[in-house]
Amino acid sequence: TVTRATPTTRQYWLIAFGLAVITAIEVAVAYIEAFDPVLAPVLLVLSAVKFVVVVGWFMHLRFDMILYRRFFLFGLIGAPILFLVTLLTFTGYSP
Repeated sequence: TVTRATPTTRQYWLIAFGLAVITAIEVAVAYIEAFDPVLAPVLLVLSAVKFVVVVGWFMHLRFDMILYRRFFLFGLIGAPILFLVTLLTFTGYSP
């Protein structure tokens, strides 16, 4: 196994500040009417960036073995597929 250094306290604060800035941008975008046509995609992209940062740094996934990353990616890809299959199973249902 390869040992990697974990983030320092300073890095945690910088990441927290970055996440707060992204959150402020999300809130601002939601209130600016000019963004209405592209509101959902902009918010999805900003949320995806925050997700990657939180998973990579705060969950220490970036510093763990590659196997753990693969397990995480399997679930990340598998869950939406399972959701879609389940959703498609019930599309013809009418009570």
